[in-house]
Amino acid sequence: MRCAVLADIHSNLEAFSAVLADIERKGEVDELWCLGDVVGYGPDPGPCIDTLLRYKHVCVAGNHDLASVGKVDTKYFNPHAAAAIAWTARNLSDAQKQYLEELPLKVEKGDFTFVHGSPMDPVFEYLISGGIADRNFPRFHTRYCLVGHSHQPVSFREENGGAVPVGLSPGIGIILGDARMIINPGAVGQPRDGDPQASYILYDTEASIMRLVRIPYDIETTQNKIMKAGLPVHLATRLKEGR
Repeated sequence: MRCAVLADIHSNLEAFSAVLADIERKGEVDELWCLGDVVGYGPDPGPCIDTLLRYKHVCVAGNHDLASVGKVDTKYFNPHAAAAIAWTARNLSDAQKQYLEELPLKVEKGDFTFVHGSPMDPVFEYLISGGIADRNFPRFHTRYCLVGHSHQPVSFREENGGAVPVGLSPGIGIILGDARMIINPGAVGQPRDGDPQASYILYDTEASIMRLVRIPYDIETTQNKIMKAGLPVHLATRLKEGR
């Protein structure tokens, strides 16, 4: 079985489509595992939801997903993000809103726990350091935990009672063994690690190997759509910066 691990699509249809095309070139997958924030920031919230729904998938709620349907107050967001959330809410169909409203905060599937932020705080916590990983390992009961939210591909292994960073680089596989791990595939629609290419992970369940993949996409088209929609200019310019 092969799965694709995705996070933070953020209404970026060009990035999402590039990732899906790359997956198909590599032989397709049996299931998509989506770690939240399907919407927010970008210009195509409805089409991204509809595209995801065409695939067999598991998805958890992200903070932007929840805010777009009124389940999280936008006071917790910066002005650019809040403006995009208000725009997103006006541009979703009733069926698309219902899909977001019904997303769970956490899913356990076999050896994996899926959350958007962290096991401690599935909505808002950024799991970006060993110290934060340390306090989160006791908060999930499966062998592995998959997270998103930070828009940065990172991973941590539990070792001698602490969290040890594990390198996550394109093309270099991580073998999943007995050690417990927390893994973030990076962002499809708005990377923030200095690389503007869309980021995701391919998981081969038989070989127990995860491989990070980076894929270029048509950033200018997404930027033009953002500008045409009247969304904040910063949401367009940051895409080429990968920040």
